[in-house]
Amino acid sequence: MTFPNLLLLASDSATAHVAGSTLHAVPGWVTSFYVLVLMAMVLCLAFEEKLHVKKSLLVGTFAGFCLISETVIGFFTDRAHPMLPFGAITLPNGHSLNVPIFIPAIDWSVITIILGASLFVEVTSRSGIFTWLAIKLTKQSGGDPWRLLLFYGGLTVVFSAVLNNVTAMIIIGSLTTVSLSKLQRRDLLLGFLLTEGLLTNVGGLLTLISSVPNIIVGQTAGIGFGRFFLVAAPYVLVASIVTLLQARLTFGVRSLGTPEEQSAAAEQVAGFDETENVPSARFFWASVGLLAGFIACLAGQSALPWDLDELGMGFVALFFAGTALWIYKHEVDAFYKAVDWDLLGFFASLFVVIYVMEQAEVLALIGRGIGVMLTLPASVAQGSLLASAAAASSVTDNIPLAAVLAKILAVEPTVIGESGSNPASPYWWSVIFGANLGGNITPIGSASTVVAMTIIHRQQLPLTFMGFVKRATPFALVQISLAVLYVWLYAFFA
Repeated sequence: MTFPNLLLLASDSATAHVAGSTLHAVPGWVTSFYVLVLMAMVLCLAFEEKLHVKKSLLVGTFAGFCLISETVIGFFTDRAHPMLPFGAITLPNGHSLNVPIFIPAIDWSVITIILGASLFVEVTSRSGIFTWLAIKLTKQSGGDPWRLLLFYGGLTVVFSAVLNNVTAMIIIGSLTTVSLSKLQRRDLLLGFLLTEGLLTNVGGLLTLISSVPNIIVGQTAGIGFGRFFLVAAPYVLVASIVTLLQARLTFGVRSLGTPEEQSAAAEQVAGFDETENVPSARFFWASVGLLAGFIACLAGQSALPWDLDELGMGFVALFFAGTALWIYKHEVDAFYKAVDWDLLGFFASLFVVIYVMEQAEVLALIGRGIGVMLTLPASVAQGSLLASAAAASSVTDNIPLAAVLAKILAVEPTVIGESGSNPASPYWWSVIFGANLGGNITPIGSASTVVAMTIIHRQQLPLTFMGFVKRATPFALVQISLAVLYVWLYAFFA
């Protein structure tokens, strides 16, 4: 039996145990207590930078507190313990498996996708493939500001789809700073960087692995890589074009007027060397082949032969990460150090917290609150859910938001009909669009906008917190409005 299947059995066993235990009513004061705990965790995450505490430690502390307090409360209230006890998993062959209660609570498919994809991107980026592409497009623009914004904007979307948003913003932001400085157009730098920061969250909608909320909701809903791309791509294309046109008007980005200006700009960018960051042609083309294979296997994962599709996308990500590591087999330790272990620890702890919240019926309580909103006509309900998710993700971490909403839609299917078991439901997309696009309202709404603000301040450009909100909100409102319209169209034609 494969390890993923074993974990799946563990999760199923836990679910069955929970289903039996929920026959015992949870006291109202217990639910209220854990509502306060959840609010305290969200508040701490919102002020993470002020507290100077890593996410993994912060949420891990809440996870430990939830496990201990729930166990103690369960003991003193003489009710059936709602969570999976030690050694309670029985495999089909009759053998029992001793697993701590918090292990089945963790969604291991999400963990393996993040670990595999981040390792793979870290290794392939060493080949210089992403920098090579960026400089190639810079030379193709001829140094024309409007064409440069189009190319950089499009590249931001593509990089955000195949890399994480932070890496995409760092690469594009650094290249933008160098290019505009050499072209003596630093007057456009603020507009370029802000636009690119906003486009990272639009591009983060393109594929299932583009952002963590996508992974969480996609895995919960059962949305495949190919289906996700086909549904999201039309919106991403339209929203990207509208955002770039809006940026052109807002920041006064114009094409070069005279032939002399065009010739001088083209001569400046012609001096850029795209091979400067390519250490080896052999490694470069190997990375190109691996990247193409990685995307192809993710897209066609459900069609893999010999039941390989049952291994899941997490295995695909880990397999390609392992293959890529062989290219730099003598430097493996360096790549292990580059993995965001804080993010993985944060996720594992977050799943445990959500699991306890589910048993304490906190998610059911929130689900009933959402249910009141969703009793409105379908189009109003879908738009309200999307707008609410966007507003919430603008002031707090969109990862726990997406995780909580996905869990509610999965465990409370009666709230919105068949959505708990129907991957085609438009409500999943309301959560996906809202959780991603809300990050464009404030500079703390997403990690990529934080990076954009960091680059802006490093370049000593005048932009405050409220200045970002004032400039970015019109873009975000247009993007969210387009998303609401798109979800309505999707619901109509689905």
